[in-house]
Amino acid sequence: MKGKRIAVLEARLGKQLADLVAQKGGVPLHAPALAEVPDLDPPAIAELVRSLEARGATLAIFQTGVGTRALFGATDRLGLTARFLAQLEKATVVARGPKPTGALRARGVRIDRSALDPFTTHEVLAAIGDAPLAGQRVIVQRYGVANAELDQALAGRGAEVVEIPTYRWSLPPDTAPLRDLIAALERHEIDAAVFTNAEQARNLFAVARDLGKADALRAALNATLVASIGPVASAALREAKVAVGIEAHPPKLGALLSALEEALA
Repeated sequence: MKGKRIAVLEARLGKQLADLVAQKGGVPLHAPALAEVPDLDPPAIAELVRSLEARGATLAIFQTGVGTRALFGATDRLGLTARFLAQLEKATVVARGPKPTGALRARGVRIDRSALDPFTTHEVLAAIGDAPLAGQRVIVQRYGVANAELDQALAGRGAEVVEIPTYRWSLPPDTAPLRDLIAALERHEIDAAVFTNAEQARNLFAVARDLGKADALRAALNATLVASIGPVASAALREAKVAVGIEAHPPKLGALLSALEEALA
């Protein structure tokens, strides 16, 4: 990576990722493209726990570590964690990947089914393929946006889907770094752009559209090495008609950086 200018769009772990790029000799340009905004509704969570005691859920699907921790933080504050855990004991608990798995295990929750690598909705649905869902309640810990594909697939099998919002994704309050990145990409000053979330691509193009530069951004990215953390981010980039040069296997930061370093060598 020596001397290569690398755009980093990650927000929560952005500084750490930029530091890793710098340690490998790259020149990071950190432009956070995503903000995680708390979206917890304590009264709704309290009502959910009470409703589960009246009519339990057959499945409980946890999609993210940060969302799972936020949900239990809310039940802690409400004094309802023990009652919520008791309801999870009666359900089939499904974890989308290692992050929600770790968050659930920290609470002593038994995990019955786990999505396989690369931990997309497809693998979640495969993990519950034989579960009878007609007329059954399924609770889904929502991540930054509603997972329409998952919800529709569950509803199509006759399930009553109850989503639990924990946080939502939005544009960062300060979009100046994203505007600067778009300009740098137009000037062909960026050697690689690293996307670690599908919403980063969507938000970057939202800013570009506001500037009247969506087509210019697309052309600039297609003249740049685009690195994606995994299939979900890659799908969002391809939806924007951006070619993905690197996709990490497995979908983790370490694998992504290693693949990027090799490609830039």
